[in-house]
Amino acid sequence: MNKWLELLIGLILIIVAVLAIFLTLPYDFWDFGHAAWEFLKGGVVWFIIMIGLLFLMLGISDLRE
Repeated sequence: MNKWLELLIGLILIIVAVLAIFLTLPYDFWDFGHAAWEFLKGGVVWFIIMIGLLFLMLGISDLRE
């Protein structure tokens, strides 16, 4: 895979997942809402963040070569 594409996909996945969490904070600081909390407990957001970090590490590794 292209090193720049890996970096871009990794950054996009991380930014989207973090924004999905923090955009609800001003409305309900301690309560994300029932559906969002179940979503977080299911680990889907954390899985996406880890995949994003994997792509970032692969892209950085390719840049070093």
